[in-house]
Amino acid sequence: MIRPWSSILLLNLLIGGAASASAAEPDVPATSFPYTPGLDVHAMDRSADPCVNFYQYSCGGWQASNPIPPDQSHWSVYGKLYADNQRFLWGLLQSLASDPSAKSEDQQKIGDYFYSCMDEARVEALGAKPLLADIKRIDALQSKKELPMLLARLQQETGGRGFFFEMTSDQDLSDSSQVIAIARAGGLGLPDRDYYLKDDARAKALREQYLAHVENVFLLIGEKAAQAKRDADEVMAIETDLARASLTRVERRDPYNTFHNMTLAQMQQLTPSFHWVAYLEALGVPYLEHANITQPAFFREFSRQLTQVTLTNLKTYLKWQLIRAQSPYLSSAFVNEDFDFNSRILRGTLELRPRWKRCVSLVDEQMGDALGKEFVARTFSPALKQKTLRMTQQIEQAMAQEIQHLAWMTEATKAHALEKLAAVVNKIGYPDHWRDYGSLAIDPEDFIGNVRRGHQFESHREIAKIGKPLDRSEWDMSPPTVNAYYDAQLNDVNFPAGVLQPPLYDPAMDDAPNYGNTGGTIGHELTHGFDDEGRKYDAKGNLKDWWTDKDVAEFDKRTQCIVDQYSSYVVVDDIHINGKLTLGEDLADLGGLILARIAWEAQTLGETLEPRDCLTPEQRFFVGYAQWACENARPETLRLNAATDPHSPGKYRVNGLVVNMPEFEQAFSCQKGQPMTREDRCSVW
Repeated sequence: MIRPWSSILLLNLLIGGAASASAAEPDVPATSFPYTPGLDVHAMDRSADPCVNFYQYSCGGWQASNPIPPDQSHWSVYGKLYADNQRFLWGLLQSLASDPSAKSEDQQKIGDYFYSCMDEARVEALGAKPLLADIKRIDALQSKKELPMLLARLQQETGGRGFFFEMTSDQDLSDSSQVIAIARAGGLGLPDRDYYLKDDARAKALREQYLAHVENVFLLIGEKAAQAKRDADEVMAIETDLARASLTRVERRDPYNTFHNMTLAQMQQLTPSFHWVAYLEALGVPYLEHANITQPAFFREFSRQLTQVTLTNLKTYLKWQLIRAQSPYLSSAFVNEDFDFNSRILRGTLELRPRWKRCVSLVDEQMGDALGKEFVARTFSPALKQKTLRMTQQIEQAMAQEIQHLAWMTEATKAHALEKLAAVVNKIGYPDHWRDYGSLAIDPEDFIGNVRRGHQFESHREIAKIGKPLDRSEWDMSPPTVNAYYDAQLNDVNFPAGVLQPPLYDPAMDDAPNYGNTGGTIGHELTHGFDDEGRKYDAKGNLKDWWTDKDVAEFDKRTQCIVDQYSSYVVVDDIHINGKLTLGEDLADLGGLILARIAWEAQTLGETLEPRDCLTPEQRFFVGYAQWACENARPETLRLNAATDPHSPGKYRVNGLVVNMPEFEQAFSCQKGQPMTREDRCSVW
């Protein structure tokens, strides 16, 4: 669990899962956004019966006219909006990179960063040279006692968990007003622990492909074929042992499974072969009272490996993780090899994204507030912020009504639930305080250096929070992001400006589709505060049991209905949804649309609502909701997501939802027994 927040859509920005423009569009930067209506009748398939397959009825036209672009593994309404945002940011960054006139410091830096990234000739000429200094440092290790200092440096320069684990900062789950250190398990090159442990033919074949990929990477740095094969085998052996000691994704959904505050002495006792003081000093942590060691069993295995794996093989593993982390930023030989496995094999993507898309994503990742400030100034009006805030407040009022009227919840738990709801903070559009990038040095002629310094900047920023009071104003997403999330520890809902654009929120459209779409998203995120994971945090974000045993039993009984329902759906081939993994998102979808409908009825109370586009207002509400989920996905991506993604496929986020809503049955005059109806409806909120 990176953070206890859940998003309505996960976009992989760096390895090919991110959205791009349609293949038919010109590959040029944009200065304005194309308009797509909040309810698109051309996206519908009117020949389909909404009571038989509502997803086909709402999205069939969209699916037929939106094939997956060759540089994508998945294509969706969210993806197309992200593509519009990205193309707009391309134009903005290109202008800043080429304009010699006076600019602010942040404008200069994001322009220079983009310029350095787009200088493909310089990157290509360097080849593997940017790796050589770190490879020499790894080769220079004389003993395992030197490992902590090297790990600290490599982790800070790469910004990931590839080197066994990641040490950063997070809220103290026992005192949410304070920030402590947190050590998160990592070290795997495959997407999930189960990829190493499953014994079916597909898993075995994928492991063979992974071994070949690791061999190819070692060949790229000049190893002989026989040595590269031995090194790949050793990497697989180390990673498999780490995977075996890691929690499953379902286990990580329970925050109690990843909450283990330890003193420095206890940490040292857990991992006797790893010198924590030397590591923390190298990382820049001057004092550590305690830290959350998220997976003790993993760290025991890490300590065992330091004892039993030879220094030579540990060096091999570190080199692999170094090259793996840096490959997307190196010459084409490394980029193409990284793409071939992580995008083509794992996700089915046919082509590498153009360089400009990767560069825009990287600037957004490493200097998101500086780029976001420019995006907001051009796309997000104060009026739009106020409209969204009003909708959010209406949905919170609907949630209060629902809690008060729940027959199965005791009064004591209701009181705590209402207290938590009243404490929710609404973050709309952009942060109140922009991040200061003054200490981040950007050189227009040093792309890989900019990437490393960007990672170091973020690592230092996070480490500096340890031992200090929490800043509740921070965001985990940049303003241009086409996404939304709820943070259980901060108890806030967050809607970046990027997700509040047409067709997801369309000021020119009537209320019905807007409340179905954006209202459903707001309700979705709010419901996360009370789902199977979020309900374990109190109003202040502390991990605390505030439900009575009776309430927990009643809640679990109702959520089991959701687990059973979604587990019956087939994703692809013979692979079913893992209902326990997707439970939180499935609950949030259902709760969110119920709340959005209540808010829409309150918003339009006393109005005379007229049909439009041969749809009644009630039908427009449901179609408006469904069309955010229109998508196409490659089979490889569906298989990967079934194992790793806590979200169900779009088809079931629509059809699986409306079967539990009698209002849908009434809106479309569905008859009992039709596929989009059911008598044993799941009901939680």
